[in-house]
Amino acid sequence: MSDTEISRLPLVHVKGVPLIKYFAEALGPLQNFTAWPDDVLISTYPKSGTTWMSEILDMIYQGGQLEKCGRAPIYARVPFLEFKCPGVPSGLETLEETPAPRLLKTHLPLSLLPQSLLDQKVKVIYIARNAKDVAVSYYNFYNMAKLHPDPGTWDCFLENFMDGKVSYGSWYQHVKEWWELKHTHPVLYLFYEDMKENPKREIKKILEFLGRSLPEESVDFIVHHTSFKKMKENPMANYTTIPPSVMDHDVSPFMRKGTTGDWKNTFTVAQNERFDAHYAKTMASYDFKFRCEL
Repeated sequence: MSDTEISRLPLVHVKGVPLIKYFAEALGPLQNFTAWPDDVLISTYPKSGTTWMSEILDMIYQGGQLEKCGRAPIYARVPFLEFKCPGVPSGLETLEETPAPRLLKTHLPLSLLPQSLLDQKVKVIYIARNAKDVAVSYYNFYNMAKLHPDPGTWDCFLENFMDGKVSYGSWYQHVKEWWELKHTHPVLYLFYEDMKENPKREIKKILEFLGRSLPEESVDFIVHHTSFKKMKENPMANYTTIPPSVMDHDVSPFMRKGTTGDWKNTFTVAQNERFDAHYAKTMASYDFKFRCEL
């Protein structure tokens, strides 16, 4: 199959949620997936710190031993449930090679999540990031990750993002429904901005949630080695091992900036005003607050 055949295909709707074509195809087999009670699921809307959390959790699971985390790229260590792409092992194939206790990741909204994860009360670590930084990061990601359709102009992409017409649908719905799930399911709901501000504090929350403990120096070691700078340099974390036909790092690196507030370099004043008005209306009934700068 040539690169042109796999790239820039239109999104496919599943239960009203737009998805990358191959990911949509993976959902059928995924419904038969059996979760194990000691699985831990990392859930996020795209571009919200998934890879960062994956690396933190793998380091925790490996007792802070860096060389063990270099055993394979992050997408092989933490299977991405709905991932499917010609020429690359699927999430389910990776899962078959993964020994317990397993770390899993997904971007799926609740309506598409395999029921087994909910039935088994699998612990979930959810990371939410402010919508403005997500939109900018997602636009850059769309440009470099060719499984997505062409994003068009930034202005056009921003409208689609606000309308939920991007892969995985509405950011608003995603962050809200996983927030609600906390009432009935073991969910540790974290904010990307809190992790940027004080990663050690957030890692301690994670340890407590998982019922694990590590010596102070191991926690400091994890903070250091999961910094954006360290991960950007690490081929086992930065996705440079993925074929350029799938992710073109010359267009934009997968790990681009990892900051809070970078949206200001992309949004125009008019776009920001329009976005703020739309955001206020859409999030009116929710009391959890996002920070768009630190």
